[in-house]
Amino acid sequence: MLFGKLLPREGNFFALFNQHANHTVEAADALVKLVANYSDANLRAQYIAAIDEAESAADSVTTLVNKTIHQTFITPIDREQIHSLINRMDDVADLIQDVAETLVLYDVHAITDDMRTLTDLDRRCIDRVRAAVGTLDKIADASVAEAALKTCEEIDKLEDDADRVLRSAMSALFRQEEDVRELIKLKAIYELLESISDRCQDVAKIIEGIVLENS
Repeated sequence: MLFGKLLPREGNFFALFNQHANHTVEAADALVKLVANYSDANLRAQYIAAIDEAESAADSVTTLVNKTIHQTFITPIDREQIHSLINRMDDVADLIQDVAETLVLYDVHAITDDMRTLTDLDRRCIDRVRAAVGTLDKIADASVAEAALKTCEEIDKLEDDADRVLRSAMSALFRQEEDVRELIKLKAIYELLESISDRCQDVAKIIEGIVLENS
């Protein structure tokens, strides 16, 4: 029992989740601005740098959470849930960086309306993720738990919207784009953008499980 008394209890996991969510929103905001100002080389570089900085900060939080799991004797929620949640959240931040890097690596010259729509849906998804994460330390309150589940439902609906946009964009791309290289580039970008909302949905499912088990 002495061993247990010497180890920290609870940890600061909820605050760390919130920090990570804030960094991911920063990355998403920069992605929206990158897409909106892509034709300006200087602004493009500025927003890509902002995405890289936010993603790096999110990575640091993920590392700290995973380290803290092993240093904490009693955690506020299940250890596997903590591990899964922070790593799925980090997938979202990683994908935002992947989009920015792929735009440059593939030498994409113009942003399409479908890219703008998917980016907007992703930003809204990520905002809802932050809202859901922010409830986790208060889900013992039935009204907060209900609000958290409602927010997760909103994420699901946004992901459905992104799926529909992706299908429409792919259909138009394969019907209209005659340049094979351009088709390959745009297909990759569309799929990466849609994957962001997929990972947000993964986060929402984990949060739903946490709420249902702990409220």
